[in-house]
Amino acid sequence: MTTELPADLGGGLVLRRAARDDAEALGDFNARTHGGDDPDEKIRAWALDLAEGRHPVFVPGDFLVVVDAATGAIVSSVNLIAQTWSYGGVEFGVGQVELVGTDRAYRRRGLVRRQFDVAHRWCAERGLPVQAIEGIPWYYRQFGYEYGIVDWSGRSAARFPDVPADGAFRVRPATAADLPLLARMGAQAAERALISVVRDEAAWRHELDGHREQSIVRHAVEIIETGETGGTGGGRPVGALVRLPRLLGSSVAVRLCELEPGCSWLDAGGAVLRHLADVGAALATGDQPFRAVEFGLGADHPLFTAHPRLLVTPFAVYAWYLRVPDLAGFLLRIAPVLERRLAASPVAGYTGGLRLNFYTDGLRLEFDSGRLITAEPWREDGHDAAGASFPGLAFLQVLFGHRSVHEIQHVLPDCRCDDERTEVLLHACFPKGSATVWHIG
Repeated sequence: MTTELPADLGGGLVLRRAARDDAEALGDFNARTHGGDDPDEKIRAWALDLAEGRHPVFVPGDFLVVVDAATGAIVSSVNLIAQTWSYGGVEFGVGQVELVGTDRAYRRRGLVRRQFDVAHRWCAERGLPVQAIEGIPWYYRQFGYEYGIVDWSGRSAARFPDVPADGAFRVRPATAADLPLLARMGAQAAERALISVVRDEAAWRHELDGHREQSIVRHAVEIIETGETGGTGGGRPVGALVRLPRLLGSSVAVRLCELEPGCSWLDAGGAVLRHLADVGAALATGDQPFRAVEFGLGADHPLFTAHPRLLVTPFAVYAWYLRVPDLAGFLLRIAPVLERRLAASPVAGYTGGLRLNFYTDGLRLEFDSGRLITAEPWREDGHDAAGASFPGLAFLQVLFGHRSVHEIQHVLPDCRCDDERTEVLLHACFPKGSATVWHIG
C-alpha cells in the first residue's frame, strides 16, 4: 500500500512526518509508552536527542507519528535511522526501525503496519537494502522480518586481576583529539566479524557528545594508554574501550575493546579488567549489586585468548530481526565475499547453478569460474528442482551467519539439502559467522 503523507487513516487519526516542534511530545509519548506505569527517562532522552536533530544523519522528519486530530495527541510512532553496515568488508545501507510504540487505547488498529509500509518505502527510495530492528519476540515477523544475527554475545568475567594503579596501562575518558584512534580501532574490530556497523569520525564524535547523559544509547568512550609519562604528563594512547555508563542488570557491559597492533593483550587486558571491576564497584548500589563484566565482543577476541581463566563464561543474548526485500539484489551486492569464500573452498572455480526453494518462492544463482554472474527470483515447478529448501525466511539466518546449514537443518525438518554438491556449495558460500552490531542510535 502506497501512503502519501499526511494520510487520513480514518477514525479521526492522521499519519504524518514529525517536525522539530514535536520533540517534547515525542519525548513524553515514548517515555510513557515504553516505560509502562513509570515513564522511562532513558527512552525520553533518546527520543529528544533524535527529534531535536542531534544525530549525524537523522532529522526530525524521520519520525512518523499518528495523531488523534481531536486532541492533537501522538498515539503511535515509529522512526527510521539510516546507517551503514558491513558484510565481510562489503558495505551496505541499513534502515533501523526504532522506538515503535502505540498508546494502549489505540492498539490493534493496524497503525504500526501503516507506518512500517512508509518506513519500508523510504528504505527503497534511500537505497537501504536491509532493514533491522531490536524488538519484542515474534511481533516483527508479521512485517517480513526474521531473526538474522545475534544481538549480544561474548564472554563474562567475575574475577579480576590485581593491577597497581600506577601500572603500565591505564584508562581515561576519550576526547575529540582521539577521534582518529577511535575510528581506527572500530575498523579493526569490524575485521573480526562478518557483520558490523561502519563508524567514521563523525559517528564517533556523536558517541562522544551527541547524547543526553540519561539517554539509553549513550556509552562511555574511553582510551587505553600506557602509564608512562612525558613532558605533558600523559601516556601514549594504545587502544579504545566502550561500555555502558550504568550497570546492565548486575554487569558492566562492554561494546568495544581494542588495542593497537603490537600491544600486549596480556598486560593491557589485565589493566582493563581491573579498571572495569572498579567501575562496577562504583556503579553498584544496595538494590543493584555488581557481579560481573560482560564483554559483548563476539565469540572470539584476543582478550579472551589472553585471559582464558578469567573470561570463562560464554553468553549469547537474543537476536536482531532483519528484512531483505530484494534478496537477489543483496546477494549480487555481496558477490565479492561469496566469490572469495568459493576460491578458498573445495569448489574453487565452480561453474554451474544453485537453486534455493523457499516453498512460496526461491532464488536461482549461477556461477562462472567461481564468479557469481546471476541471482534472480525463481520458483520450483517440478521440472527444474531446487538443490536446497528453506522454509519462509529461514535462509536469512544462514545468509547472515547466524546459523550454519547443519544447525538450521537440525531444528527445521523442512530445511533440506537434496544433493552433495549443493551441500558443499552452501557451506562454502555461507559459513557461520559472528556479528558485533552496536548501532548508531
